[in-house]
Amino acid sequence: MRTRLLTFVAVVQAILLLSHGFVYKTWLAFDPGPNSPQEVIPHFGLVFLLLAVWFVAASLLAWRFHQWPVRIFYSGAAVWLAFFNFFFLAACASWIVYGLARVFGWAISREQIAWAVFGLAVVAAVFGLLNAAFARVRRVSVKLPNLPDVWRGRTAALVTDVHLGHVRGPRFARRIIDKVSALKPDLVLLAGDYYDGTAADVRRLAAPLAQLAPPFGSYFISGNHEQFGDDSRYLESVSDFGVRVLRAGDKIVLDGLQLIGVDFRNAARPDRLRAALESARIDRNSASILLTHAPDHVDIAAEAGIGLQVNGHTHGGQFFPWTIFTRRIYGRFVHGLSRLGETQVYTSYGVGTWGPPLRVGTHPEIVLLTFE
Repeated sequence: MRTRLLTFVAVVQAILLLSHGFVYKTWLAFDPGPNSPQEVIPHFGLVFLLLAVWFVAASLLAWRFHQWPVRIFYSGAAVWLAFFNFFFLAACASWIVYGLARVFGWAISREQIAWAVFGLAVVAAVFGLLNAAFARVRRVSVKLPNLPDVWRGRTAALVTDVHLGHVRGPRFARRIIDKVSALKPDLVLLAGDYYDGTAADVRRLAAPLAQLAPPFGSYFISGNHEQFGDDSRYLESVSDFGVRVLRAGDKIVLDGLQLIGVDFRNAARPDRLRAALESARIDRNSASILLTHAPDHVDIAAEAGIGLQVNGHTHGGQFFPWTIFTRRIYGRFVHGLSRLGETQVYTSYGVGTWGPPLRVGTHPEIVLLTFE
């Protein structure tokens, strides 16, 4: 495990060093003029090198420590990574525009290209940071087969991927829980990654959950970030504040509606997911909801007769260009309501962020499902 972790860290750091080097060399090649950063900031090359190792260093510290200096250090690194994502795209675009200008004879200088393209990158990053800070309520109507009449018109709030830790803390948690409580749902479903998985005061972050008081209860399953290691401290914290934890195949019947929960680790493997659903002894003649973290192996849920699977995990890619890659991986299950046979799937964008705290091409959401 340690060898794999060190290899992963080394690969990520190498990618960041190479990409930062590309952006730095591009900026110098396009010579943005006397007011450019390399003219204003002493030892600009060294500063850029430090920026390249900032996020990895901050992440390693965040795994061990949660004191305020580390939170500030990590948050700064995450914000820089948000800007750097678009600076890298800007560097690529600069060379493309320059090549087109040479081919078609456009009267545009390298300096003009650099200021225009990198200026757009700054605007995109600032927009993404602001966009990620404000969660929307998305209302979705769902028709479940064999739904008891008493459930028609009732609602369930789906909250996923809050990612509480160094960037988002108790204040953010209270704001989200306040929004959920104001909706007055009959049922609350927490689909994992409530925590970011780093060092944290888990009880303080879970405390706002005590405010939830839906008539049919609040339920939680672990996501991959809770299960980077032993998830027991996370499960204990949410349970202590009134949220019921569902593990591999736990089933609750709520006024005739079956709710089954499968944690990420068991849902990610087909054999374990199939075994968990078999152990739940799902009644195919009654309405059912499967609470998982990721839209994995939907075919197995469909085989088991699940009416609705709800999850998050994808973030929709969170920001461009990762939105494109994520859609290629998850297809129609990347976000929103979709269907496989008789089984419906709702994948939420989630309300928080991982890594760079920005969203471009997606938005943070709390989902209110209304049963018809």
